[in-house]
Amino acid sequence: MVPINNSIIKKVYKKIKEYQKIVIARHVGPDPDAIASTTALRDSIRLTFPEKEVYAVGLGVSKFKYYGILDKVDNETLTGCLLIVLDVPNLSRVDGIDGLNYKEIMKIDHHPAEDIKGPVDWTDETSCSTCQMISELILKTPLKLDTKIAGNLYLGIVSDSDRFLLPYTTNKTFQIVHDLIKASKIDFPALYNYLYERSLDEARFQGYIAMNMTVTEHGLGYIIIPSEIIKEYHVDLATPANLINNFNFIREVIVWTFITEDVKNNVYKVSIRSHGPIINKVASLYNGGGHKYASGARITKESEIDAFLKDLDNLCEEYKRASISNI
Repeated sequence: MVPINNSIIKKVYKKIKEYQKIVIARHVGPDPDAIASTTALRDSIRLTFPEKEVYAVGLGVSKFKYYGILDKVDNETLTGCLLIVLDVPNLSRVDGIDGLNYKEIMKIDHHPAEDIKGPVDWTDETSCSTCQMISELILKTPLKLDTKIAGNLYLGIVSDSDRFLLPYTTNKTFQIVHDLIKASKIDFPALYNYLYERSLDEARFQGYIAMNMTVTEHGLGYIIIPSEIIKEYHVDLATPANLINNFNFIREVIVWTFITEDVKNNVYKVSIRSHGPIINKVASLYNGGGHKYASGARITKESEIDAFLKDLDNLCEEYKRASISNI
């Protein structure tokens, strides 16, 4: 079975058991791991404790509707609840909690710790995903599991590990997946369509990115995607981030970033990936953060884009120089 920190698992379960009202939230601009961990934990608590009021909040994404419908909550009248935040280390990026009068906050996350602090804080940077952590929680406590919950967790793990290709994947990840499948008997091959099926518009949009991505001499690949292109290809603002891992094996690229204009919120949404240079420190300079090799950011001024790209390009240059000196 999976070796885990039983002490923190017990504290998390005890805190869940303590509260009658629970709100579960995740980061803005959610990916499958964020959505799947949120709905899976909500549904598991509801299944285990039918008398509790448990809500999963945040702006929904139509592409991820398979994982479950999110809840509409009146934050001003829902008082004295436990707020559980998943897959996000900083409070400013938590979606759907404005005006919420919660009594305590508890975090479960696999990103490096930042400013969210509560009586129970479960941060595990060795986990490939928050869904891996929620799977641990359910498998090692009386929280209940059904086929739908297990399917969501499996897809979140597969997505955030990029099909077990990323270095955050460990033997523990495979053991948890084994235990999850054994406990639920999910038909996991049948689930992949929910992750990888693409519309023709998305396939063409991916082609647009490939044709228009700039690659510097130091190995930085980047593209700035104006709002007009999003409209032209009939995709949504989440699509570039969902496609970024598809550019994982380009020989000439060691860091790549997609910068997408979000006119409604007056911001540029940024996704960054790396084959070697540690990128989360650069992301933190631009209202973001994340893992060493997979991060995100938000650029609020168009004038900052050049500085951001220069920082990443310098990072690539330094990495290449260090690699040559070590030969």
